[in-house]
Amino acid sequence: MTGKVVGSAVSLILVVGVVIGVVAVVQSPKSDKGAGEIKSTNRAVAALCQDSDDQKLCNDVLSSSNSTDPKEYVATVVKTSMDSVIKALNMSDRLNVEHGNSSEGMKMALEDCKDLLQSAIHELEASGVLVKEGSLEDVNMRTSELKNWLGAVVAYQQSCLDGFNTDGEKKVQEQLQTGSLDNVGKLTGLALDVVSGISRILQSLDLNLGLKPASRRLLDVDEDGYPTWVSAADRKLLADSALSPHATVAKDGSGQFKTILDAINSYPKNHQGRYIIYVKAGVYDEYITVDKKKLNLLIYGDGPSKTVITGRKNFAEGTKTMRTASFTTVADDFMAKSIAFENTAGAEGHQAVALRVQGDRSVFFDCAFRGYQDTLYAHAHRQFYRNCEISGTIDFIFGYATTLIQNSKIYARKPMANQQNIVVADGTGQKNMPTGVVLQNCQIMADPTLQADRLTVKTYLARPWKAFSRAVFIENVIGDLIQPDGYIPWNPIEPNTKDCFFAEFGNTGPGSATQARAPFSKGLISKEEAAKYTAEPWLQASTWLPSTGIPFDPSFTKA
Repeated sequence: MTGKVVGSAVSLILVVGVVIGVVAVVQSPKSDKGAGEIKSTNRAVAALCQDSDDQKLCNDVLSSSNSTDPKEYVATVVKTSMDSVIKALNMSDRLNVEHGNSSEGMKMALEDCKDLLQSAIHELEASGVLVKEGSLEDVNMRTSELKNWLGAVVAYQQSCLDGFNTDGEKKVQEQLQTGSLDNVGKLTGLALDVVSGISRILQSLDLNLGLKPASRRLLDVDEDGYPTWVSAADRKLLADSALSPHATVAKDGSGQFKTILDAINSYPKNHQGRYIIYVKAGVYDEYITVDKKKLNLLIYGDGPSKTVITGRKNFAEGTKTMRTASFTTVADDFMAKSIAFENTAGAEGHQAVALRVQGDRSVFFDCAFRGYQDTLYAHAHRQFYRNCEISGTIDFIFGYATTLIQNSKIYARKPMANQQNIVVADGTGQKNMPTGVVLQNCQIMADPTLQADRLTVKTYLARPWKAFSRAVFIENVIGDLIQPDGYIPWNPIEPNTKDCFFAEFGNTGPGSATQARAPFSKGLISKEEAAKYTAEPWLQASTWLPSTGIPFDPSFTKA
């Protein structure tokens, strides 16, 4: 994966440098080359910083490159962000030595922070290595890739802070925040601003290069209807109605393994292509993590009513939210079919995750996610869910990922007394993060446990977890359980309502009326605006979803 993504990121840098560099040279007076270079530098910096929330920081960082080659601006912001993450990682190590033994909660928070910051370094390494290749026709796709990686860095920075959530841990959290993590957020946010600015500049250049858009090229199909770039092995996988597993799991001993974790750990070193695990019907009470080295893993079961992965770790009993997940996948290109993931801690367990997903291009088809608070942790990167069932109470779809959920059933369950239900809590913390939760062509309804009380227990579509929280609802059937205002602030101290983006298009059902929606929401948006959140622009779907064999709607289904 590293070789592929590094090429993408650096191709963007090189193409940006060539195109904008040409513009800068044309505008430079020949009679005074030095003055022209300074003016070109100033113009480029001004253009790239115009949309930044902190223009002084942007100018200070970009001016330090002292270059007329605009590719250096991208390299500079990525390197500056990397330096800040390394500083934060070193600080977390020091704080672990000083405070790691003070409590189990503190130890977990510091260890998780270290792991997250190491993941951030991986994203920035992929974004910053220079490789001399690339073409202009790929630049839009590669801009999305670069923003995808940078968005994940912000997700890890925020997740690190989230882990320090008790009074006794706040002092250490403050040290990390003021000493390093705030800078990680600001500088990575700046990198996102700069990349977004470059994308706008490229798109506004009137250059007739006779190139087809990247998405069209990637959608070319052969005589059998497959994308031309799909490998022979994946063609066979897509064509077979019955998958041929590399490993089979069965509790009764009729497979090679009795536990899912043992089957996952059988993944061969340096395996190429899909590694397929079949999990026979049964309830598997085990805690599972798919680490980042196990790429292209496909796990499938006998259906979400028969093959169930379960656990009950929860925050109320002392486990950090990130560690409560019954199943965690960190690897890229993970797929699951026909399996249920659940956390049975109940409403009294408070935060209790059934599934945490961190790897890029993760796909779930015909799966169920059952829990109460924080059921589905869509942690980072691009994620797609189709024909699934998701149930819970408070913030039961949450995270920092770029998430699209299609053709699924969303069930609000009965919470504890004096609690209310919220479907989505998105963590987008920077305005140019390409992240949020989109629900399309889903049914949002009351679980049988809530049905009798659905009009008295308040249920909302979303609340803004972070400053730029984003939730978009397209072509759904929304039941009468949803309150007329639809959305609520995060809390009285941090409402996060100023810059959040909560929007709706083409929904039906008794809960879809938008006349009384909260004033901080966008309410109904145009079809043109809603189109930005369909599969192709939102997930760059044509570049990876076809090879999974999972059906998806690239655009609207009804409009």
